[in-house]
Amino acid sequence: MGEENKVILHGMWASTYSKRVELALKIKGIPYEYVEEDLSNKSPLLLKYNPVHKKIPVLVHNGKPIAESLVILEYIDETWKNEPRLLSNEPYERAKVRFWASFLQQLLESLGKTFNCHGEELEKAMEEVMEKLKLLEEGMKEFFSNGSPSINHGNVGLLGVLMVTILGPYRAQEEVLGLTILDPERNPLVLSLVTALNELPVVKEVTPAHEKLVPLLQFIRENNIKLVAN
Repeated sequence: MGEENKVILHGMWASTYSKRVELALKIKGIPYEYVEEDLSNKSPLLLKYNPVHKKIPVLVHNGKPIAESLVILEYIDETWKNEPRLLSNEPYERAKVRFWASFLQQLLESLGKTFNCHGEELEKAMEEVMEKLKLLEEGMKEFFSNGSPSINHGNVGLLGVLMVTILGPYRAQEEVLGLTILDPERNPLVLSLVTALNELPVVKEVTPAHEKLVPLLQFIRENNIKLVAN
């Protein structure tokens, strides 16, 4: 890769937001340099590249920074037009994907709340998560009925990238919370999609190790920490 086309990703090993960008880069076959950020001691470069939010991930392409994970994902797909594409070229299909991408972002935010509350507050937060998963289950029935994305061929698309980076580590999340998130009877389609995605070699490459993720999630929960990313 020439210097004129250099790609650098500033991220954090356990961040869902960072992992979605890593996965997209790998799916598209884009070589990149990875810079691990300490969110308690952010590098001068991160603060320089993202002075507004001061958050990861930040993609730096040819010296130009792009911030916010969903913006980065679209930038990747528009800049590197090789297959597989993350988004369809058809406007209506793109609009549907963007709608569900926004919904998945809301699901992630709801899921994040569960790690910062206990007792009745946790019950209420989980009800919110369950309601969103129910809506996602129904929505995915229509969206995946046409066989897209073709998970068997590794063409997971934007929604696949988001789903597996949010729900892929559900077993670690369940272990820390002591609650079931994905239930085979309540969420059969979502669970089967996440399971299939988790088995892809490209997904395994970026998935944080279970035994490493659980202690971090426990620490976050015990100390009421919110990871800074977008």
